[in-house]
Amino acid sequence: MSVLVDRTVAADPAGPARGRSRTAEGFKGLALVVLPPVVVAVAGLGAWEAIVTVGRVAPFVLPAPSAIWEQFTLSLDTIIRTGTASGTNALVGLVLGTIVALLAAMAAGRFRFLAEVSVPVAAALNALPIIALAPILNNMFSATSNIPRRLVVAIVVFFPVFINALRGLREVDPTHRDLMDSYAAGGWTFTRLVRLPGALPFVFTGLRQASSLAVIAAVVSEYFGGLQDGLGSRITSAAANTAYPRAWAFVLGACVLGLVFYLIALLLERVATPWRTR
Repeated sequence: MSVLVDRTVAADPAGPARGRSRTAEGFKGLALVVLPPVVVAVAGLGAWEAIVTVGRVAPFVLPAPSAIWEQFTLSLDTIIRTGTASGTNALVGLVLGTIVALLAAMAAGRFRFLAEVSVPVAAALNALPIIALAPILNNMFSATSNIPRRLVVAIVVFFPVFINALRGLREVDPTHRDLMDSYAAGGWTFTRLVRLPGALPFVFTGLRQASSLAVIAAVVSEYFGGLQDGLGSRITSAAANTAYPRAWAFVLGACVLGLVFYLIALLLERVATPWRTR
């Protein structure tokens, strides 16, 4: 009587067991990453609810998480609509600021004197407060224009992307430099083929920082007039009408929007630099 044996099992009897152990290790690693922040968040919200309830804290001082969540669910349609408006401004400003920052970093990495001039200018832009910049830009454009808000986002985004990209462009392996010199590659060819790919991890570090800042800048810039179609205008309106749980619900919507931007930036990093996750 003949017995059929799986060639894979015969070649490596420990193969299936090893596969199961790797899967178990993967789930264990995922649990170690996910569980701690979830536990901390649940404990923090529970403590918050208890302090507000037991201490009888007034809603205008600090609403309870349950009241905020109730208003969040009741205002979900409005949060999605206004979040889309704020998210669009944040996205346009993020893309614009990132492109300008990358071009400026490539030029500064190519010419030293540009780096000496551009770094202080970038630091000065980073020091500009949103609350001073947004009203000035609003007065420069129509009250129905989103351009001021997108410019505010682009200015805020510029600094972290520029500084990180410039740092990455400067860190070049001497072996790669010698190899490109042996091919008589020009400056921009060297930047495009060696400097920029090598700087991708630094660029995405700046992009992850800028993704959350873009949402903050877009929401805060809506506090100072213009179209009343974003999360920022809803926050100020609800607070002015003493609807503090609803105001916090819109703040929660802004937090979710910022988290979405950050996760998208993280996903783009994983796709663009797969070798870093191996």
